[in-house]
Amino acid sequence: MAAEISAAHADGVVLVAVLKGSVPFLADMVRRMTVVPVVDFMAISAYAPDTGRVRLVKDLELDISGRDVVLVEDIVDTGLTLHYLLAELGRRQPRSLQACTLLDRTSRRIIPTPVDYRGFEVGDEFVLGYGLDFAQRYRNLDRVVVADPAVLREDADAYVGSLYPRS
Repeated sequence: MAAEISAAHADGVVLVAVLKGSVPFLADMVRRMTVVPVVDFMAISAYAPDTGRVRLVKDLELDISGRDVVLVEDIVDTGLTLHYLLAELGRRQPRSLQACTLLDRTSRRIIPTPVDYRGFEVGDEFVLGYGLDFAQRYRNLDRVVVADPAVLREDADAYVGSLYPRS
């Protein structure tokens, strides 16, 4: 993806990463890009119960008007968050606006939302690592793993012993 984005934006690009999950993916991608991107961050709240609504809790520091922008996500699931963020960024009149995700779960899409750059498609399995968390745990894994959410609900640290190397 880094090569694709670099080739498509040879004159520069703003990467907007969604905190917190996309940070490991963003860091690895930026290191592999052949253009020097400008990077900024946004954060959104968790979904409000039974509404499917989020709110912006950290906004960009950059003005993206007239610039090429790629929104970087860790995972696109229902498309609700991606749709919200693309609409929010689109109101700021970038020259172009695209979406990039490490993991794409198209089987759960509620809103058909375009993803221009995607790493891997995943099914309904629950995934952790490489930025993806459960109760703020496992984000720092250097890989994506499948986990059982029922086990994690019972004990959020259930996989710590098996997923982290012992020193």
